[in-house]
Amino acid sequence: MSTFEGSYLGANDKISPRAVMECKICWTPYDPEEGDDTRQVLPGTPFMHLPEDWSCPNCDAPKAQFLVSHDPGSDQMAEAAMLSKKTSALVTDFNEVWHAKMRDVPIVNKVLHVQAVGWRVHEGRPLGILISPWFMNLIQLPAEGEDWSDLMAGAKEHLTFPSGEYEFISNVREMTGGYKACSLFSPMGDFKSQAAAVEVAEAVMVALFQEEHRAETDRSADIRATREAELKAAEEAEQAAAEPEVPILSDAPTRRAIISAGMAD
Repeated sequence: MSTFEGSYLGANDKISPRAVMECKICWTPYDPEEGDDTRQVLPGTPFMHLPEDWSCPNCDAPKAQFLVSHDPGSDQMAEAAMLSKKTSALVTDFNEVWHAKMRDVPIVNKVLHVQAVGWRVHEGRPLGILISPWFMNLIQLPAEGEDWSDLMAGAKEHLTFPSGEYEFISNVREMTGGYKACSLFSPMGDFKSQAAAVEVAEAVMVALFQEEHRAETDRSADIRATREAELKAAEEAEQAAAEPEVPILSDAPTRRAIISAGMAD
């Protein structure tokens, strides 16, 4: 792949496939959404994928003479690079835990490995799922420039998403720094393969942002179910006073059970 003299001192990796380039000789643009009819370049062809001998259709200047006019994909590239850096540190941290402390613990599922899945930026902070042989957690990391190193390990807080409110527990690790985790599965014995765990993690990340998974409220459902159980228990006690009272559990699902396809409970 050729470099060019223009933007970013020829650093091609800073230019996204959506970048609109401009000839610095005659200011003719190259828009990847349009391609180039003069050289039979199809629409959707990024500038960096043009043939090596491609030149400006107006003045024949070589590719090296093109500058970035504007780049709609630059923000996405920067975000992807940030997420990659932060999740790599997270995976490295828990790989060390796996090899140093957890490998011989009976509850681990040895067909699984540590993997970050479904990560995105939500309200300025990285959010995604970490799979390991002994847990699957929803994780929130600090935003760029935000310092969570003073988080108190074990501190709890509730974070709200379109599907509801979830309890997160704070922790700090050497490479990751501070982070907040919401437990989805632990242990992980029900998963038969890494692919199955990844599929569930991806589904959780979709369901987390779907309002249809928000119950009437877990609390109101619990209250209603508890009251119904009390009434039924009282009725049964009157009919058979000699029989011991059997508590009736609520069938109302929690939001965590909903987004994890019922497996979390």
